[in-house]
Amino acid sequence: MLGKLKTLTLLGLSGEEVEVEVDLHRGMPQFTIVGLADTAVQEAKERVRSAIKNSGFDFPRGKIAVNLAPADLRKHGPRFDLPIALGILHAAGQIQLPENWDEKVFVGELSFQGELRSVPGILPTTANAADRGFREIFVPEENASEASIIQEITVFGLQNLRQLCNHFTDTQKLIPTPPTKVESLQSPQNTDYDMAHIKGQEQAKRALEIAAAGGHNILMCGPPGSGKTMLAKSLATILPQMNITEALEVSKIHSIANLIDQRQPLKLERPFRSVHHTASGVAIVGGGNPPRPGEISLAHRGVLFLDEFPEFPVKTLEVLRQPLEDGVITISRASGSCIFPARIMLIAAMNPTPCGYDPEDSRCTSTAHEIQRYQSKISGPLLDRIDLHIQVPHIPFEKLSDLKTGETSSEIRRRVEKAREKQKQRFKNENIQTNAEMTSPLVKKYCPLNEEGKHLLQSAVVQMRLSGRAFYRILKLARTIADLEDQENIQLSHIAEAIQYREQISSALS
Repeated sequence: MLGKLKTLTLLGLSGEEVEVEVDLHRGMPQFTIVGLADTAVQEAKERVRSAIKNSGFDFPRGKIAVNLAPADLRKHGPRFDLPIALGILHAAGQIQLPENWDEKVFVGELSFQGELRSVPGILPTTANAADRGFREIFVPEENASEASIIQEITVFGLQNLRQLCNHFTDTQKLIPTPPTKVESLQSPQNTDYDMAHIKGQEQAKRALEIAAAGGHNILMCGPPGSGKTMLAKSLATILPQMNITEALEVSKIHSIANLIDQRQPLKLERPFRSVHHTASGVAIVGGGNPPRPGEISLAHRGVLFLDEFPEFPVKTLEVLRQPLEDGVITISRASGSCIFPARIMLIAAMNPTPCGYDPEDSRCTSTAHEIQRYQSKISGPLLDRIDLHIQVPHIPFEKLSDLKTGETSSEIRRRVEKAREKQKQRFKNENIQTNAEMTSPLVKKYCPLNEEGKHLLQSAVVQMRLSGRAFYRILKLARTIADLEDQENIQLSHIAEAIQYREQISSALS
């Protein structure tokens, strides 16, 4: 007798349908799995054998052949345990599957006792199953709350194999997991950092507000203890809350990386990923077999913070160039390629010299050659993709001891949200969300300049020898500054402020 079931495997965020075929016939006992199965899938033979026996069923004698189709698609991980076990029981005549078996998806890892263990990537698996028209999905109980975020498919959470078999034999029907009401979920508030706690650094705070409003990249340069790290971490407190679409995008990526908290399966707080400078290029952009998202994808719709920017290996920094431009990262391997989203805000921090202090500071021990070699680790093409460069100077005692507090993060956040709302209305038909995502044609469409603005920008391009990319990024930055001031048209002052940040990039690292 032949048993057939459906499941899905993941290639990046894309789900590929897999048909599990089980054939039993007479002969010497043998258990074979074919269909480009990796080691974890091949080891399912022992897990399935023990799970079936310990669930009160008879493991069939003879030859068992399992085919995972299509045969040219590589299968990874233990998620095939459940459909393989169910297919064997059906093929052996110990249970009867319903006629509409091809409308159901089965995903899960089995223990020797027949218990279901959670598997990563359930959220994108469920979303892909719903998109393909499947009506029911059976997952481990630990993953049920995550899967139930997808409203278009019925989710059943399973504790063990026996429970599922009882469901199909009508001994004890399973109760579907109620859909998660995403509207009722609240984003946790970060109370450890607040802009009001930062003394001085008004220009840096202003730059962070602009970056948050338009989704721009920023580089901060200053001596140790000037507040660069605190400024970067406080940025997360002024970013607007993600909408449902963004939250689903982010949660799918974190689900693949097995970073989902099942108590709060939908991530509503924007990611903030702080990466140590010893991280490799693969750790940042992603990779492995099967390909997994790296830090740049885990920071999608949020912040990627790189402290000690020049201390990263040059090759590691250069891999950021393409995803910073395109908002996606393509991971190519011999077995195929997959695409992960990577629409991030890059926040980088660095010291002006290898010893940390300004060259004019008497404590500076770096030679001119050491300073030049240190700063040259940040290439021109990478620097060209950073919209704002801010000097973060030493804070004088007078400001440190001042008891007055500045604007709170909640006050700044309201202005950022208002600017983001203007961009949402502007780009409602453009499939983008922020000014930083505008392409060259969209910049020409939404960033018209008056004659004064054109003249000022022309002078800046000629005198500073700016590239075409820098020209368009200045316009995007000016558009964000105008949005913060609730101006429909870009004014001369907006262009001047945007150029100022680009000018600091040129002068600081020259």
